[in-house]
Amino acid sequence: MKKRRLLFASLAGSVIEWYDFYLYGTATGLVFSTLFFPTGDPAVSILIAFATFGAGYAARPIGSVIFGHMGDKIGRKASLMLTLIGMGGSSFLIGLLPTYAQVGVLAPLLLVALRLIQGIALGGEWGGAVLLATESAPKGVRGLFGSIPQLGVPLGLVAGTFSFTLISSLTTETQFMAWGWRLPFLFSAVLIVLAIWIRSGIEETPEFQRQKDQGELAKVPIVETFKYNWRDVLRIIGLKLGDGFFNVFLMSFILVYATSYLGYSRDTALMALTISCATMIITIPIVGYLSDYIGRKTIYIVGLVGMLVLSIPYFIMIPQSVTMFYFMQVVLLGILWATIFSTQGTLFSELFPAKVRYTGLSVGYQIAAAIVGFGPMLWASMSAKYGAAPYIFGSFMIGGLLLSLILAIFAPDTRKVTQYEDHVEDDVDSDERIILTSAKPLEID
Repeated sequence: MKKRRLLFASLAGSVIEWYDFYLYGTATGLVFSTLFFPTGDPAVSILIAFATFGAGYAARPIGSVIFGHMGDKIGRKASLMLTLIGMGGSSFLIGLLPTYAQVGVLAPLLLVALRLIQGIALGGEWGGAVLLATESAPKGVRGLFGSIPQLGVPLGLVAGTFSFTLISSLTTETQFMAWGWRLPFLFSAVLIVLAIWIRSGIEETPEFQRQKDQGELAKVPIVETFKYNWRDVLRIIGLKLGDGFFNVFLMSFILVYATSYLGYSRDTALMALTISCATMIITIPIVGYLSDYIGRKTIYIVGLVGMLVLSIPYFIMIPQSVTMFYFMQVVLLGILWATIFSTQGTLFSELFPAKVRYTGLSVGYQIAAAIVGFGPMLWASMSAKYGAAPYIFGSFMIGGLLLSLILAIFAPDTRKVTQYEDHVEDDVDSDERIILTSAKPLEID
């Protein structure tokens, strides 16, 4: 029962954090470019709006250092409670902001400030949610446990895009732009209170608690991380860049690309995103479970190869019809990217010892996120100059995927060689184990 509650706590908080973060991404192309960054030129407005979107990604490494330090020194639970407050509070305030027409340049300045707070909070949330699950996992199912908080991404985005779709369908264009877009942001306050209540009832992870009891905590986690584990930080950055660029396109910029350059309606673009994210909800736990049998590395490579092969065909096929648009979104995002993402949290966390795991995992991942977060700015410029050019966009994606694929091939098989400790994982009462099958995969640590 404790394990189930802990998994639910890691998932619930992750869902709400990503709901808030992706609300901004959805609103960037649909609302903010018009209401907060009016320039008279829609292309320039979109470019500026996506610069603020990227600012949230740029702030994530700052959050990874702040909350990574707290998570490795004080505890995973305390850090995660603060990330919830930061994310929820900033999202709620975005829903109250005046527009450019009301207060002038102050409006975009306030919007950017709140976006930076969002990024800082998310920079600490992802790694902590992953560790809450993986450091409490019974031996042999760490991959499955690590995939559960990853569900927060599709669930949060589905919730965010569904809220915009619902409100858009119930309001006129004028009503939506005047006040309808604010409602999903204001609703964050209710969700955050619920998540804080859920997380307040969980215990610290066994592996961190053991480190604390034995006095083995790092004095300055970020210093020790870069002194002893800098290669793994760089490895994570490279492993994340390839799928990261494609992911930001598939989950954020696609709304602008499909509506402004392919001629699809806003509702069609939102529906394509919602369907592909709903598919991820099925893919992620299945692949996470399989990773305990065949290894995180193998699955990671398969996902990267699949995305690489379909990079150019994706951009060629999605303009053909609504059906093909939906189908390619499901394949690229709902299946192939979800395959990679389901293993990422566990794979990356297995590279670091417990005393710097929160910091190392978070810093590497969030530096990569900061880089890929400015992809929409590049794509907005590319689209303005070349239009929907399949070979240009596809080649861009291939470059990043090749880098990640090479690093994945030479990465260690962390299912067999890991920094997690056997005796911590085995310290679980038999009645707390989640029985998944009569035969569990053997994991050699």
